[in-house]
Amino acid sequence: MVVGVDGSGPSIEALRWAARLAHSLGATIEATIAWHPAHTYGFYPYPADYRPDQEAAGILSDAITAAFESAPPPRLVESVREGHPSQVLIDAARHAQMLVVGSRGHGGFTGLLLGSVSAYCAEHAPCPVLVVRPQNPTAEH
Repeated sequence: MVVGVDGSGPSIEALRWAARLAHSLGATIEATIAWHPAHTYGFYPYPADYRPDQEAAGILSDAITAAFESAPPPRLVESVREGHPSQVLIDAARHAQMLVVGSRGHGGFTGLLLGSVSAYCAEHAPCPVLVVRPQNPTAEH
C-alpha cells in the first residue's frame, strides 16, 4: 500500500487511514514523498550544499511522527523519491494493492483546476485509490 505524503494535515490523515487498512489487509505501508528541485531560467535558487532530498526525508519523518507519535505501524517503510509527486506516486503504485492520498480540500472552482495530485492519481493509478478528505475542510492545512 502506497501513501503519498507532503506533510499536510490531509496527508497525515492518509497515513492513519492506510495504517488501519494495512492492518486489516496484512499489507506493508510505503510512505512516499516526492521532491523536485526548483530551477528557474537556468539559475539554481538554492545554496550549493542544499539537499532537497534530505529536506523531504525530514518532512516525511515529521509526518510519520505526527500520525503515529512514537508507535508507527510495524510494516511501514519510508520512500523519498525525486520527481513530480503525481508521477512518483503512480510509479510507486504499479504493484500496490492501493494508493492512499490526502486531498487539500479544494472545492468549487479551485477544485476544477488541473494539476491536483489527488485527482491525477485517481484518474491514472494502476490500483484502487483512496482520497482522504480533511476532517475539517475549512481548517487551514
